[in-house]
Amino acid sequence: MVGNKSDNGMYISIGGRVLRRGHTTGTCATAASKAAAEMLIAGKDVLSVKVVTPKGIALDLPVEDISRGNGWVQCAVRKDGGDDIDVTDGHLVYSRVGIVDAGIKIDGGPGVGRVTKKGLDQPVGAAAINSVPRSMISEALEGIRMTLGYDGGFDVVISIPNGQELAEKTFNPRLGIEGGISVLGTSGIVEPMSEKAVVDTIKAEISIRKEEGRKSLLVVPGNYGTGYIGTIDRLDPGSAVRCSNYIGETLDYACELGFEGFLLIGNLGKLVKLAGGIMNTHSREADARMEILAANAALAGASAETVRRIMGCVSTDDALDFLDGDLMLKTLDIVSEKIGFYMNHRTGGRMKCGAFIFSSKYGMIGRTPEAECLLEAMGGRL
Repeated sequence: MVGNKSDNGMYISIGGRVLRRGHTTGTCATAASKAAAEMLIAGKDVLSVKVVTPKGIALDLPVEDISRGNGWVQCAVRKDGGDDIDVTDGHLVYSRVGIVDAGIKIDGGPGVGRVTKKGLDQPVGAAAINSVPRSMISEALEGIRMTLGYDGGFDVVISIPNGQELAEKTFNPRLGIEGGISVLGTSGIVEPMSEKAVVDTIKAEISIRKEEGRKSLLVVPGNYGTGYIGTIDRLDPGSAVRCSNYIGETLDYACELGFEGFLLIGNLGKLVKLAGGIMNTHSREADARMEILAANAALAGASAETVRRIMGCVSTDDALDFLDGDLMLKTLDIVSEKIGFYMNHRTGGRMKCGAFIFSSKYGMIGRTPEAECLLEAMGGRL
């Protein structure tokens, strides 16, 4: 359920909680650009500015820190993440708008990153201001030209103080965006509790690997997987895409881009969920680790008492303590086979999928049938 007319659509109900939406850095850049352009042409202060986001939500945003020079005006609009706070929440996004003869030029200034790798929304060398915010800014300035009867052009520079420091807390350095943060937003609105930003970041990283010419994708859920890759001979941890909990979406997008292979390396505590067909491994989606491990241990011949002990465990490492020798090997063989089955089921056999499963306590404990072949194709060696 989204917000009603009285709240202008800025509230949404999720799981019985009423949460507030925010507005993106792209919306801030658009609003600041519109206000600066109006002040530049009309010669009067603008203390608030109205914008309509691509989502269709109208906003009236305060304008801050106005300054003027010869042929330019600069002002800022403050980022508001709503109830989905990120590193840019509360920071000012500036736009400096100058007069030029014709056209609308949009670039990034201090604190806005530069693209250094292919496969992202903007070409290499361009400011990391994505296509939707660029369109929003251009449309807003075209509106100013029409409203105020101005037939010249605008030179727009977006900047974000402390953007370079803020970027260190984001995925930007890993994605090849250097020197600052990105100006983002496809809808202009920040959705509270949204997973979209994380998935979009994963997709961007996968696109970079595709542009690098890779035929197979190396994937880890997070830091544990990255650390374990460092122990595998000839395999570069820096080449791995971090998929967080979104293994299903990562498989889907790798298929969409035409990768031939997909190798996942992760800890049993997360990957065991795949053996039950669970492709979003966040605990709020499903946490059947012990149920899946216990069921497969039973299939491998574990006693009823062992199954009960596993069900009473908090971590998979603790559960493995009850699976000695051959029983552990048999259990993990079944788990690995099912992981491979569900990965291939998700992709419909469109690419070769494999996984290595490790334990913080026991090391490498499982592999799907295609895993070693994929590893060798990537130049790695156990």
